[in-house]
Amino acid sequence: MAFLNETFNTAELPEEQGGFDPIPAGDYHLVVAESELKDTKKGDGQYIWLKMSVVGPTHQGRILFANLNIRNPNPKAEDIGRQQLGSVLRAIGVASLTDTDQLIGGNMTCKVTVKNDPTYGPGNEIKGFKAVTGSPVPAPAGQAAPAQASGATPPWMKK
Repeated sequence: MAFLNETFNTAELPEEQGGFDPIPAGDYHLVVAESELKDTKKGDGQYIWLKMSVVGPTHQGRILFANLNIRNPNPKAEDIGRQQLGSVLRAIGVASLTDTDQLIGGNMTCKVTVKNDPTYGPGNEIKGFKAVTGSPVPAPAGQAAPAQASGATPPWMKK
């Protein structure tokens, strides 16, 4: 048990804004807050789990998730996941990925839709990833990446 050294009264605490309702479909600027490599439920594949925060143009602070299949016994699922991963990497300016931490802090524009899941009800799904206007795009393999205007390494590429 831990004593809080103060009393919290529900009548005096702010109410949560937005709750669990999905945000409206549209294009949103998101930043990757967390990323992990996870095993599929069956244990026969892996996916990159992304937790992203909405930066704008509306619904700032809302959290969205994406799962990118990178290893899956279903070749089509794996192909789609790898295409999505490629879109994410191009969107945030990462030419080569070896650690999911490289994704953290990456900014991108995402196409968000609303889906109706029979088990969980309405929710958001991310259908596309693209660069925010002005973001660096990685150079094709074998070429040097263009220099940043400020000469600094973006925070999501620092390790």
